[in-house]
Amino acid sequence: MSEQSAQSAGAGQPAPAEYRIEDLAHHSGATVRTIRAYQDRGLLPRPERRGRSNVYRDTHLARLRQIADLLDRGYTLASIKELLEAWDAGRGLGGVLGLVAEVDGPWTDEEADRISREDLDATFGGRPDEDAVREAIELGVLERIPGREDEFLVPSPQELAVAAELHEAGVPLSAIAGHLRELRVQVEHIASRFLEFTTEHVFARYLEHRPPTDADAAAAATMVRRLRPLAQQTVDAELARAMRMFATRHLQQHLSPHPPPMLENEPRQVALPSATIRAVQNLVGPESVAAFIAAAAEREVQSRTLDSLASKGDKDTTLGQVI
Repeated sequence: MSEQSAQSAGAGQPAPAEYRIEDLAHHSGATVRTIRAYQDRGLLPRPERRGRSNVYRDTHLARLRQIADLLDRGYTLASIKELLEAWDAGRGLGGVLGLVAEVDGPWTDEEADRISREDLDATFGGRPDEDAVREAIELGVLERIPGREDEFLVPSPQELAVAAELHEAGVPLSAIAGHLRELRVQVEHIASRFLEFTTEHVFARYLEHRPPTDADAAAAATMVRRLRPLAQQTVDAELARAMRMFATRHLQQHLSPHPPPMLENEPRQVALPSATIRAVQNLVGPESVAAFIAAAAEREVQSRTLDSLASKGDKDTTLGQVI
């Protein structure tokens, strides 16, 4: 429990709260060991030394909560230290935290839902499938709820509904999972490229300082709110265009005795095992999977072409010796 004086000296107002390190740990949720480690790394100001005791105040508690919030958002301790040092130097942290909250917030209006195991089994044919459930959890389509073995969190009910429709149409759950893994690699590549594009042409001017100033961070947060829908709108429009083009062509191929020839430079879809996609992703990262596979295929074609030419040369040499 915190040690607090009843009145501040001569002011007639409550004195600032004072904490022992154990009390600070209790109120902040951090361990005593973590608090000391933060002090050693310069993330937390040193306490006031009073006799043989260390005294902490509300400023220490607020700082611990800020650190915990930034850690939850994926920041490293090193980057948190830079942010806090900038704040202590008077550059402000409100805009930076606003930018963090804007980027880290939901990028969709869809709200998470829950589903019982009984309803889940009924949705996908009525028979329990432990392998499918494990894969859905691995993909993040389902999340376990602590203490509830018979219920799951569904981050995207829309995604689960699509899987249910595909399964009802006859698509095996393993094929749905494999398709989702492949789709994610491609979508993550699109997201990465859109981020690089907007950073280069829009956000670079706000991020010149490390960390950005409070004003620049606030302006960047406003820009994120403006540009956030553009990626999805662009992908929706391009997906609609591509689906119409390919669906029409597929229909022609199945109905016409003489389907139109494919264009020379037109991209072709190639099905790859999900294990291969994951292996390449682990090797080069999600944003480089397509380029790596294309380069590897091109390298293999060139290698076989060289082998063929070399083999042909050997045959011509042998033939010349015989003649």
